[in-house]
Amino acid sequence: MMTTKIALVGVGKIARDQHVPALSASPDFELVATASLEGAVEGVPGFQSLDALFAAHPEVTAVSICIPPVPRFEVAAQALRSGRHVMLEKPPGASVSECRELEAMAKQADLSIYATWHSREAAQVANARAWLRNKRLTSLTITWKEDVRRWHPGQTWIWKSGGLGVFDPGINALSILTEILPVPVHMRAATLFVPENCDTPIAADLTFAHPDGAAVSADFDFRQEGEQTWSMDIRTTEGDLVLSDGGARLAIDGETLASDAVLHETADEGGEDKAPLGGEYHRLYANFARLLASGETDMDLSPLLHVADAFMLGRRVSVEPFIE
Repeated sequence: MMTTKIALVGVGKIARDQHVPALSASPDFELVATASLEGAVEGVPGFQSLDALFAAHPEVTAVSICIPPVPRFEVAAQALRSGRHVMLEKPPGASVSECRELEAMAKQADLSIYATWHSREAAQVANARAWLRNKRLTSLTITWKEDVRRWHPGQTWIWKSGGLGVFDPGINALSILTEILPVPVHMRAATLFVPENCDTPIAADLTFAHPDGAAVSADFDFRQEGEQTWSMDIRTTEGDLVLSDGGARLAIDGETLASDAVLHETADEGGEDKAPLGGEYHRLYANFARLLASGETDMDLSPLLHVADAFMLGRRVSVEPFIE
């Protein structure tokens, strides 16, 4: 089977840490070139713009975009107008409306576009979803706390309008939430803790409304030192589930599930395992390959909608300045 010639736009930390290794191991894609104002991939031609890249490498038929959210729309739109399929790092854009516009552009051009949510591909997310499928929820508590200085060093864009602040990692939790719950929830209230010198929050407390009255809440914080926490504590009338390490570990009623255990039925997922071998980004690129093969689009924006609601409903509390 022929591989798809793909270009990577933006060679920052996430591209170097995740996208490049995943592409190197992918049987479906060949990384042909990059476009980035800073950074490069050894052995791969680099360009300052998409125009220059496409002129030099017309064989590129797909583009994976890893730049910050605010400039992402123009780059994605340019790629679509040039007839290339598009894969978007999370969040897929700086606003819901621009993401909808990109989706419409892709469909009109008969191209595939993929809004990726890497945390949905964590090892135990599919098992959590399967276990919760027929359970009655009584409470769900998300605790997503990490050290911004450790995970986002020097990334000043994250504190500017459109950069999302603590919702940059928090949206990972929201992507899991929207994946595993059998019924949707919506934002009821939010408190956003915003440093005096920043546009975006460094912490957030969220409360959701559940159709059956379950208590659903989230605690996001970018100021966590020491042990990092990415977990969900879920209680039901038929037992309890804890999803931790960003979805990598699962315990049911206090018993940790073996890493190779599969609770979900492959037949329910169209006859194939939803969590094939490999890491989160390996699975994202496998998903993208399937979309290209079928000519389909995946622009699920439900995690981004929760973020938008938090900013609309959020009560802003000013806190001390953030100094890296």
